[in-house]
Amino acid sequence: MQLSLLLALLPYRQTVAQHGNGPGARVLLDAHNAYPDRGRFVNRIDRAIATGVPLAIEQDLFGRRNARSGRLDVVVAHEREGVAVAPLLETYFFEKIRPIMERALHEQQRDTWPLIVLNLDFKSSDRALVDATYALLGRYEAWLTTAPRTRTPDRAEPLRAGPLLVLTGSHPAQRASFHDARRVGEALRAFGAITLPEGDRSSDEAREASLLAMEPELLIAPRASNFARWVNFPWLVVEAGGPTKAGEWTAADSVRLHALVQRAHAQQLWIRFYTLDGFAAEDGAGLTRSYNFGSVAAARTRWRAAAAVGVDFIATDHYEAFRQSSVVTAPHDATRRD
Repeated sequence: MQLSLLLALLPYRQTVAQHGNGPGARVLLDAHNAYPDRGRFVNRIDRAIATGVPLAIEQDLFGRRNARSGRLDVVVAHEREGVAVAPLLETYFFEKIRPIMERALHEQQRDTWPLIVLNLDFKSSDRALVDATYALLGRYEAWLTTAPRTRTPDRAEPLRAGPLLVLTGSHPAQRASFHDARRVGEALRAFGAITLPEGDRSSDEAREASLLAMEPELLIAPRASNFARWVNFPWLVVEAGGPTKAGEWTAADSVRLHALVQRAHAQQLWIRFYTLDGFAAEDGAGLTRSYNFGSVAAARTRWRAAAAVGVDFIATDHYEAFRQSSVVTAPHDATRRD
């Protein structure tokens, strides 16, 4: 489909509020770290898409100076050591989902939008990288869920739904580029997370304990603004010590999780938890140990608990097992070809 046709479809978008896919409306798989890492995990984005849409996909970002053009390319990588061989975000992600996006714009089933939520995890807070990412999003603006930049940034305007929603973090450099630098009336291409309270900074253990003890109203203080529309939590705010120290799932854990989700949705925020994995030690090559509950069964218990109370984005590395085990929004086949 030609870009001119895609742009012509923009006036016919509905708002997210109109078709009910705002906070609390859907539970989505959030495909954690869905990109290659120095030769490993080369098919992760294909695996994620194959589970069906709607879904969320996380991409970790670094900048790499292009030797020919001198421009800063946006690449996806887990660590700085992998940047030299990392794929471009444009090639790896945007061109991979192009068939889904173009089909969505052709079919105009707007009640299903956004079909994909792109979660941008900037591994460098360099403003040049954020600006380069903003410019890249502009090449795909016809796909995007947007809102108008206004003179009242504390008021969340209705989102104009597109088949792709882009979420970013809470760092000031991201707000500066994605929101503050935009002119009134210009479309916001991505939406940030609220800033979380710091807790007790005397030690890592003290901070974790203080966050776990904090009431939801303090953990999630602000309402959604025109830019900040989601909240992103490690699991340690639900269970003491996070996945590696979690015991049996209890009624008190359920109450805590439910209270956090209720508070987020009351503040008109999407809520995400990361990262709920379960693997034996010998099966976790390349996965983050601190996210490991120790078994798929233990992770599955948390997936189901999170889905039951309406967590919007549940991050895991076990894409297929999550789809097979959880009560989530029924996926459509993202790989079909008409």
